Amino acid sequence: MEYWKIQYRKVKGINDKNGGIEMLETGIKGHQEITVTEELTAKSMGSGVMDVFATPAMLALMEKTAFTSVMPHLNEGCGSVGTKVEIEHVASSPVGMKITCDSELTAIEGRKLVFKVEAYDSKGLIGRGIHERFIVENEKFQEKTNKKLQ
Repeated sequence: MEYWKIQYRKVKGINDKNGGIEMLETGIKGHQEITVTEELTAKSMGSGVMDVFATPAMLALMEKTAFTSVMPHLNEGCGSVGTKVEIEHVASSPVGMKITCDSELTAIEGRKLVFKVEAYDSKGLIGRGIHERFIVENEKFQEKTNKKLQ
C-alpha cells in the first residue's frame, strides 16, 4: 500500500464491513452541540466559583464526541473507554451560549484510538486537545470492574 493512501488496521471488536475483514480507519469525525446551562458551570460542578462553562463539562463533551463517532463501527457488545486526555481550556463561555465540539480519529494502535478534539463557542475556539480511548468488550469490562468490590 502506498503511504498516502488511507491506512486500514485489523482490530478486534470492529464491525465486519469488508468481506470478512474487520477494519476501522483514521479520519472518522464526530460532532456534538450543547448549550451552557447552570448545571454545566464551574460553580455548579465544583471546579470553580464562576458561572462559566466548566472544564469538566468541556472534557465530558469532548469524550462524548469522540466515543459516539466510532460507536457505529464497533461490533455489538463492544464499546470504548477513555484512557487519557490532554486538553487546554483557552477561553470562557457564559450560561446560554452554544458550544460545539468536533473530534477526528487520528491514529489506531491495536485497540487504542487517538482523537484530536476541539470545542468552540460562537466567538471561537475555547478548548483543544488529544483524547485516547481503548476498545473493550462491554460485558467483560464491566464484570472485571465490578470484581473490585469483592
